Amino acid sequence: MYRKTITLKKDILGTALLDFHNGNYTEDIVTYSSLDEEDTLPLPYLFRNHDQMPALEQKAIALCQGTVLDIGCGAGNHSLYLQNQGFKVTALDQSPGAITVCKARGITTYQQGDILAIELGSFDTLLLLMNGIGIAGELKNIDVFLKRLKSLLNTGGQILLDSSDIIYMFETDEDGGHWIPDNTAYYGEVRYTMAYKNLKSDEFPWLYLDFNTLQRAADFNGLLCELAFEGEHFDYLARLTLKR
Repeated sequence: MYRKTITLKKDILGTALLDFHNGNYTEDIVTYSSLDEEDTLPLPYLFRNHDQMPALEQKAIALCQGTVLDIGCGAGNHSLYLQNQGFKVTALDQSPGAITVCKARGITTYQQGDILAIELGSFDTLLLLMNGIGIAGELKNIDVFLKRLKSLLNTGGQILLDSSDIIYMFETDEDGGHWIPDNTAYYGEVRYTMAYKNLKSDEFPWLYLDFNTLQRAADFNGLLCELAFEGEHFDYLARLTLKR
């Protein structure tokens, strides 16, 4: 059996998406991370159209084929565009509020739940954007996560996912090495808290995966991993396919 991915007890993302969709936009989501950083997640960005998407996302959408599962769909930007292009796409998110927004925006096929815990069928393309691999939480979960993705692929299918190598966020020494805290199993494991209006989430894990580590994990789990696009700020798009 697969284990569950990270679950937030409070639907902060869904609450914020619903507010924006319903015209009640007054503030953005604030995130706090174990990297001692506070950041803002602007709600208008979570409703971007195709022209407003970064080149990496546009590349991923261009590579989609056949039936598509949009994992961690959020407000459904990618699903909506693909649906309008004639694709048979299923929008998937754990957030009830996000799925409500997807339905309200006209997405016809959707599922609310944990990808490791619900029945989904099989697809030609699995799409995981906005660091979709992050929902694995920690590096120790990557094999279970990739095995699950692999089980959802049709013959000839593909997984399109993006992530970032966040090694640049750590201090370097004179020899060019990086200072990684001793209590860190893998430097791409980050812990976050989200806040929106009067809501604040419990701390949850989020995974950023460098390409070489992803490639090794994919190979171990019977998947070929190729670099499909390289962004301007340590981010990349990977395409994973079944080994023959």
